[in-house]
Amino acid sequence: MDTLENLGRKLDGAEDLKSVVRTMKAMAASNIGQYEMAVSSLGDYYHTVALGIIAYFMEENIESIKEEKSPKRKEEKIVCAIVFGSDQGLVGQFNDSLTVFVSQTLRTLPGKKEIWAVGERVQLLLSDAGFITTEHFSLPNSVDAITALVGEMLVKSEEGNEAGNLKEIYVFHNQPLSGAGYVPVSQRLLPLDEKWRQTLTEIKWPTKKIPQVAGGIKSTLMALIHAYLFTTLFKACAESLASENASRLAAMQRAEKNIDELLDDLSHKFHSLRQSTIDEELFDVVSGFEALKDDA
Repeated sequence: MDTLENLGRKLDGAEDLKSVVRTMKAMAASNIGQYEMAVSSLGDYYHTVALGIIAYFMEENIESIKEEKSPKRKEEKIVCAIVFGSDQGLVGQFNDSLTVFVSQTLRTLPGKKEIWAVGERVQLLLSDAGFITTEHFSLPNSVDAITALVGEMLVKSEEGNEAGNLKEIYVFHNQPLSGAGYVPVSQRLLPLDEKWRQTLTEIKWPTKKIPQVAGGIKSTLMALIHAYLFTTLFKACAESLASENASRLAAMQRAEKNIDELLDDLSHKFHSLRQSTIDEELFDVVSGFEALKDDA
């Protein structure tokens, strides 16, 4: 049975927990701002890079990209999935829904699958789903740290491409919605083939003037492609981090509501028990007084 001391300790504990939740809410809200700003800034940069690649296509009169012929020897195609998850908890179904989406998508693709996981928790869930994780990356804790992560990924992908191991690379992450919440999305990063070219050509050249490529054609193209790959991965990571913090903020808001309800319940019990104790003490005093009066 609850006592006044026990209820008092529970009230103090709930107040301390509410303070922690408020702090985590403030941190999540602050982090969302920096990641959303990074995503917004990348939009203009990505558009500029895409226009540069389109200018190259127009300069070289490239109307299609021919795919390389497969070697005569039969080799199983390797499909790599870069999955941006989370390292920390208190994010609801953030990692679980993404794992389900990755599993369903990869099972429709032919070839051997391997996972590059960003975040400890999503790696464990994907391993439980039967996928092999060949690379694991720590999740950045700020916008500035994303650059180093993306650079490391690009180096790994270039090494795999040169070795002839990686045929296709897909990027999976949670993308924040305009109102609230997030949705899992995917994008094919490599190869840069005809399908990729057609996607880019959906962006129209903004003027009627014919673009010209300044400098070396090959070096300019390589710089633009590197910028395109870098921007794609950076944007995916920033959107994932924004979604993660939005999910954590929502979880903290639910936790705060539950704590408020708990505090109300505990306060009601505490005051009721205190009043009952006071009534019992008064009753004992009155009873004692009446007993003494009768004896007199």
